[in-house]
Amino acid sequence: MSVEKLKQIIDKSNNIVFFGGAGVSTESGIPDFRSVDGLYNQRYQYPPEKILSHSFFLDHTKEFYRFYKEKMICLDAKPNITHKILARLEQETKLKAIITQNIDGLHQMGGSKEVIELHGSIYRNYCMSCHKSYSVYDILNAEDIPRCTCGGIIKPDVVLYEEGLDEGVLEAAIEYISNADVLIIGGTSLSVYPAAGLIRYFRGSNLVLINKSTTDFDRNADLLIQESLGEVFNRI
Repeated sequence: MSVEKLKQIIDKSNNIVFFGGAGVSTESGIPDFRSVDGLYNQRYQYPPEKILSHSFFLDHTKEFYRFYKEKMICLDAKPNITHKILARLEQETKLKAIITQNIDGLHQMGGSKEVIELHGSIYRNYCMSCHKSYSVYDILNAEDIPRCTCGGIIKPDVVLYEEGLDEGVLEAAIEYISNADVLIIGGTSLSVYPAAGLIRYFRGSNLVLINKSTTDFDRNADLLIQESLGEVFNRI
């Protein structure tokens, strides 16, 4: 019944924005962070949230890259049904933008064009000294710490803990959300700020929340679906 209502909402709107988190990509084989099997519940020498911090990157760059290459770069992952349906909705001019907390590039691989990447992308990397750009393969093929031809350290263009979001990216996300008629939030615990705080800019008619576990924003949803995204989008 809930999915049927979602279909009706989608059918009636031509101004939808999708806001997604790690749960969008778990069915592509990319682990999330906070579920039972997520990265935060696995054992490492350091907690993942510490490894993925700006200060750890600077102080323990070699250890950062060992974890980053092993756990954050998943080039074998392919777009799943959620990515594909969202791309189709964009092609039908119903979906105006995807705002994602993911860094895996799967939305673009699935065919989506207007993707706002709040936390950056594994596919963009730059020298911290001269700002020369490097590919994800330059990171993977580096024996130890990836270095530029100038000798500088190469950093992934991803937002680490202790780092702020890009102002231009934030402004674009706010504009899309504030102008949307329908906001579909999927696969996110809405516990990471400032990203989660963006939904307060929504002034439209239908706030849809799709997540297997509960969130602090469930009571604000006009439509709450507590199922996996894959199950929901398979039925749309």
